[in-house]
Parts: sequence; structure tokens; C-alpha cells
Amino acid sequence: MKINWIKAFDDNYIWVLESGQEAVIVDPGQAQPVLDYLEAEQLDLKAILLTHKHDDHIGGVKQLLSCYRDCPVYGPIEVENLASQVVSEGDSFQIWDQTFQVIKTAGHTAEHVSYLADDHLFCGDALFLAGCGRVFTGDYQAAYSGLMKLKNLAPEVKVYAGHEYSQTNLKFTLSIEPDLREAQSLLEEVNKRLEQGQASLPSTIGQELKVNLFLQASDWETFKHLRDQRDHF
Repeated sequence: MKINWIKAFDDNYIWVLESGQEAVIVDPGQAQPVLDYLEAEQLDLKAILLTHKHDDHIGGVKQLLSCYRDCPVYGPIEVENLASQVVSEGDSFQIWDQTFQVIKTAGHTAEHVSYLADDHLFCGDALFLAGCGRVFTGDYQAAYSGLMKLKNLAPEVKVYAGHEYSQTNLKFTLSIEPDLREAQSLLEEVNKRLEQGQASLPSTIGQELKVNLFLQASDWETFKHLRDQRDHF
């Protein structure tokens, strides 16, 4: 399985999982970039995975389904109007030879989920490189609990987040921990990648444990204090 990315809007990533001449698309906020990519690479759309209900992650689904009518769509209950397969915490399903495990990572939205396939984590807006999603639900305990599930994954698990927020997140980390060498060197690396038109992602859980302050929070109150600081950074 190969994993590539399609840029959408200003900073969204649409992840493309490829096996043979088939593709699985994660969070297609826009359809046309996906259709263009599938045509250019001569790929057939095998399935769509949705992490949550925000339009910049689901906005392209209906147009894609108009072109690929039998394509299954997996997603949480909050996208049941689009999903042919509603999934929840603890569910798993098979695509190709890959088993996808569903992890509830609420907080950003009430029913946000992440998908773990082998050592690949597709986490939407729950976890970013050196950051996490805004807690629009106001349920900071749920957001913290979701992050702790991801924190406990194997360190080699690759993290495929939904947005390119890496520079700002690392600058925030350094505003709190200015002497954190791992964050300093990673920011330099991220800057180089972005200057070359590359993605800063994926990160890894092991890397996140070193530079992501939200994963280091000892309880949800500490997490909320950090998130409040990040909201105003």
C-alpha cells in the first residue's frame, strides 16, 4: 500500500491510499482535485473514509459518489447522511489486505474518529504534528481521552493529519519550551520540506511524544490550559 497526498483549500490534506490500480480517499473536502488525481494516475476509487462532519473534510463526497456510485463510504454517526457504513469505537473493517481499526477521538467534534491500518494512523483533526484540533464541543475531557488513546499507540505508527499546521504548532511548542532541541531541529526540517513543496507529514507517535505538549499533559485540566493558550497564539 502506497500513501500519497492531495492538497485541498489552503492547508487541507486529502490522503490517498493506493494498492494496484485502486485508491482509498480520506476526508475529501473537495472533489475536483481527487478526480484529477485519479484520472492522472489511472486509479479507480475503492472507498472513502471520513473522520468527522466538517465541510472541509466531507464537501467533495457527493460529487465523487456521482462519478463512483457503488463506492462505500465509512464514517461516524455524525456523517450518516453520507456514510454507507457507519463506524464507531472498536469497529474494524477490511479493505484489500488491510484491517482498519476505528478509534473514537472526540472533542473537535462529538463523534470524530481516527483510522489505524497497520502502522498508519489517519486522524483528521484530532492530532497534528506538534498539535491537536480545537475543541469545538467544549468537551476537553473527551478530547484529552482521545489523545491519550493515540499516545499509547506504537511509537513507529505514522501520523497522517488533516491539515498543514506544523510550522505554527512547533512555534507554539517553542514559545512554551524554548530550549526543546527536538522541536527546534524539527522546525528547521519542516521549513525545508515546505520550501521544496513537500508535505511536513507524516509524523510518528514517537516523534509526537517528544514535541507535542498536548500529549505530555498530565490531566485534562492541564490539556485545557494548553489548548486555551494555543487558541490565542
